[in-house]
Amino acid sequence: MNKNKRTLLATGLASLALIAGATLMPSAQAAQTVRVGIMSGEDEDVWRVVAANAAQHGIEVKVSTFSDYTQPNEALTEHDLDANAFQHKPYLDAQVAARHYAIVPVGFTYVQPIGLYSRKHSSVAALPTGATIGVPNDPSNEGRALLLLQSQGLITLRSDVGLLPTVRDIASNPKQLKIKELDAGIVGRAIGDLDAAVVNTDWAIKAGIRIPQERIAQEKVDGSPYRNFIAVNEKDANAPWVRTLVASYQQPNVAAKIRAVYHGATLPAWNGAPQQ
Repeated sequence: MNKNKRTLLATGLASLALIAGATLMPSAQAAQTVRVGIMSGEDEDVWRVVAANAAQHGIEVKVSTFSDYTQPNEALTEHDLDANAFQHKPYLDAQVAARHYAIVPVGFTYVQPIGLYSRKHSSVAALPTGATIGVPNDPSNEGRALLLLQSQGLITLRSDVGLLPTVRDIASNPKQLKIKELDAGIVGRAIGDLDAAVVNTDWAIKAGIRIPQERIAQEKVDGSPYRNFIAVNEKDANAPWVRTLVASYQQPNVAAKIRAVYHGATLPAWNGAPQQ
């Protein structure tokens, strides 16, 4: 990543640290419309609460829903959106490196621990030699999946891979697992044809996977680099409406809705460590 990109992301993180924990301030201005892109599903219920909070402070939130991870950042860059809320930092880093987006994080939302699920085997230890394991195929989530498999002793990755390993970085595979790379939205739906699958929480719910009954492993939550956030174009990072939008999200009623709609599988994460 070049110097300009490092500077851009550093600016975004500084903005995030400044805005995180912001309090709502009354607004004397006329209502301002803010267009926010999110993933379809449970998040729509969460954002209804956010929108109600924002409306009390002069912001009309208009939500657009998307069905895959690649669309919201493109829409934000094209100014079809003012903000989006669906991604974590490793994903944004990969998108910035690949597509040169000028997008920055401005406030944490929640964390969704990624899990290893199976309908054929009751534990990690029960996975047979030669088992087929599905993983998401986008760079950040594939890396996240492989790190989870490593944490369970199923594979060993090269020591210098950071957060974005690929299957080419597998140094040892004692059970001779077959890693099958699939779209993040498909891997959960394919679980019946696999021995196990690493699936993002939102896609697991959409695929009808039973959480936690079919989960045989989960990544650690404490210190997770995978906290999701609200993101905006870099030029908007210090706009007054951004502070109001973030503060409208980071409220107790939103935290309660997150826990309710995700059945405890997703945790509010805007005050340091995820809130258990």
